[in-house]
Amino acid sequence: MDTDGGGWTIFQRRVDGSIDFYRKWDDYKSGFGNTNTEYWLGLDNIHKLTAQGNKTLRVDIISPGPPQRSAYASYSSVTVGDENSKYILRVAGYSGDAGDSISEHNNMFFSTQDKDNDIRNISCAATYFGAWWYNACHASNLNGLYGST
Repeated sequence: MDTDGGGWTIFQRRVDGSIDFYRKWDDYKSGFGNTNTEYWLGLDNIHKLTAQGNKTLRVDIISPGPPQRSAYASYSSVTVGDENSKYILRVAGYSGDAGDSISEHNNMFFSTQDKDNDIRNISCAATYFGAWWYNACHASNLNGLYGST
């Protein structure tokens, strides 16, 4: 919690694939998992956090190695809408060394296997076994099948 000045709220964590993230809308809405290992805070809670004013999103990725490598992406502005907006993502202001793979998802709606809100004629969530703010389909899929590229 001391990374880059600390004070972060963790809303997603993937450690070992022990919890299946290929879940339905209601699970993503309310949250699931264990905060010490595999975890999703819940879209309702993420909305409440980001509705409180300008928030920064930081994504840290650590490869298991060897050698262990790490990279990060930071976004200076992020909001997630409420359920009526299909939890629309608004993100801007990339910096970091991981590459910008989230800006493509700006202004996209959240999709799950049972609620297809992407812009493709297929379900990106069902095709890629995840749930995300899919566009057509994704540059990042952080809730996708664990260990996949």
